[in-house]
Amino acid sequence: MKFYSILIVLFTIGISTSFAQSYSPKIERCACNIKIEEGVIARCGYLVVPENRKRPDKTLLKIPFIFVRKNGMDSVRNISLYTTGGPGYSTTLGITKITANSGFLKYGGFIAFDQRGTKKAIPSLECPEIDEAIKRSYAENLSKDSLVLLAVKSCRKRISAQGIDLSSYSTTESAADINDLRLALKIRSLTLIGLSYSGGLMLTVAKNHPEGIKALVLNSPLPGFVNYEEHGLINMNEALEQVFANVLTDSLKDERYKDLRNRFHEYFTKITGQHFTIKYLPKGKTDSLSIKYGKAELLDAIIGRIDNNRLKSVPFVMNELIKGNHYEYISELLDGVFLGDPTRSLGMRYSVYCSGQIAYSDPQLIAMQDQILPWLSGYPFNNVNAEICDCWKVRNEGKEAKTPVYSTIPALISGGDADPWCRPFYNTLIKRYMPNAQVILIHNRAHGAGFGANGFDYLEEFMADPFKKLKSRSNNVIIQE
Repeated sequence: MKFYSILIVLFTIGISTSFAQSYSPKIERCACNIKIEEGVIARCGYLVVPENRKRPDKTLLKIPFIFVRKNGMDSVRNISLYTTGGPGYSTTLGITKITANSGFLKYGGFIAFDQRGTKKAIPSLECPEIDEAIKRSYAENLSKDSLVLLAVKSCRKRISAQGIDLSSYSTTESAADINDLRLALKIRSLTLIGLSYSGGLMLTVAKNHPEGIKALVLNSPLPGFVNYEEHGLINMNEALEQVFANVLTDSLKDERYKDLRNRFHEYFTKITGQHFTIKYLPKGKTDSLSIKYGKAELLDAIIGRIDNNRLKSVPFVMNELIKGNHYEYISELLDGVFLGDPTRSLGMRYSVYCSGQIAYSDPQLIAMQDQILPWLSGYPFNNVNAEICDCWKVRNEGKEAKTPVYSTIPALISGGDADPWCRPFYNTLIKRYMPNAQVILIHNRAHGAGFGANGFDYLEEFMADPFKKLKSRSNNVIIQE
């Protein structure tokens, strides 16, 4: 899943407590190196907890947080906590300023909390070897899969030599971290906000540590109890179907998009296994590279545009690629490859994903997707796979991590019908076991669908009364009963 970090400021919980008596979570204060507007009280620091709660006398972790509230606001009630998705991205990294009008501050205090192993946490499970391997594979036209596996082994060896227990970086442990932060800050009423992967993380908190949890706000969540790998391509195909439906609705008289669905299927089925070549000049370099690419990169150019800002452009890009006009879009993709992504911690992503997803996914069901969707067959829809996990070598999360979350905690869950990763189907599954959950589906929204549409903010209404039944205010929003 090529998940990206979004909603840093505006968006921004048990394991059995059998080990709770053997250690006490601590707060270590630090300077808030961000701009704080007058009237806002800020507290920055690290949550200090054991890496392995079964061995609390060993390695300690430091996980960053920013806790802000306006003058006069309660410091222990009506607090919202957000941690970003991925997994592998930092929540606090992009926060440079807090104003009195920032996001959830209108509802009470707000906490931005990182996950163990991410960029600003100590330690951080970064693997720069991986980005370098990918760059080299393109620059020298070598096997990307082979180079990445070598880099994964190198990164694991380097991190493990530091005494880090890679199996302690899991969804279950991150959920316990959130509960420990709540305890350390003496918070009595907490609303959990999650996006994508962190939506599933917040569900794990609600299952394992329900004490003090007032409500859940889940934006395009990926519940941990599903096996994403078994329907990753199916999810993307459903989003593409929404694109084709839009073409039929909005462009009946536009000859450019005539029969686009069939032409897309035919073209991307036909080019399976084919390679193309582009002359590419990396930014800051003087010599061009002759780079081979294929179906995966062309699909990247399309799937990457199915977002809340560029959805309308997808039919045009499809049409251009089918006509053979690749240069602009492959160059843009290569710009991202050679720039790399210094904000993510791939080692943390591997530990979380390998222990909680790949370990439980059926390889036969994963492969079946290639058979029923030949136009997407072979597309690497995730940058974590079974081969990488065989190299990363972490313990599987317990089977309880794959059970649904049965809870009466009220929840607001949003989804977009054009989301290529976390489909509305997941929201329906979550709601099935949570009688006080409310699901909103927003037409022509993709990943990170949000909670507002046509000038109305459903989140504001939910936060005022989480048990009140919401009503749709437009034809673009469906509220699931």
